[in-house]
Amino acid sequence: MESHGFTAEVHETADLVFLKQRYGVPPSLSGCHTVLIDGYVVEGHVPAPDVERLLLERPPIVGIAVPGMPRGSPGMEVVGRPPERYDVIAFAADGTTSIFASY
Repeated sequence: MESHGFTAEVHETADLVFLKQRYGVPPSLSGCHTVLIDGYVVEGHVPAPDVERLLLERPPIVGIAVPGMPRGSPGMEVVGRPPERYDVIAFAADGTTSIFASY
């Protein structure tokens, strides 16, 4: 993310379930990282261009997520192995979800 101009302030916590619940991340979309950025939640290994698009378009959602750790997503690249197909999922406060981007 830093190579895309983002800076981060890291806060480690042992209670990830509480954190994800507090910020409205559905359990089915849970990933290994939770980021709060300009009023949105970014969950998991979301590509930087999708975060940039989120901040530019400012849709009426809680955030975007890449559940799990799909091979080929940012930080999950494996030399000699093809990337897996995965979606970036948008999630709203009312529980609805939609595909934000596909890879």
